[in-house]
Amino acid sequence: MAIKTRNKISPEFSMASMTDIVFLLLLFFMISTTMISPNALKLLLPRSDGQVSEKPITTVSITKDLQFVLEKSPIQFDQLEAALRVKFDGVPEEERVISLHTDRTVPIEEAVKVMNIAKNNKYKLILATVAK
Repeated sequence: MAIKTRNKISPEFSMASMTDIVFLLLLFFMISTTMISPNALKLLLPRSDGQVSEKPITTVSITKDLQFVLEKSPIQFDQLEAALRVKFDGVPEEERVISLHTDRTVPIEEAVKVMNIAKNNKYKLILATVAK
């Protein structure tokens, strides 16, 4: 009497599902890295040991030509305070954080101008630096 089993285990392995997973992971990482927009200005930031974990709402940059840039658009200094007020309208006071990006060659006086705006309006200010 020949007894045959109905459920035979196949020794074959299909790689189709594995390649689908790898392809989806590749797509995910490619899309997520293009959504990260680095600061478009070429600035030589000062060096520092400390790093801050605050997440800024907006960035103010000062180029080596002493041009002020709010996020990615150039702005006159006398219009900066009003633009920041509009930007922070409706944002809770404890979350109003500005990241200040200045070139190494910018005189400290220019950075202090932005610091005074932040102090007068009770904004938190982070000076962006490069790790040593």
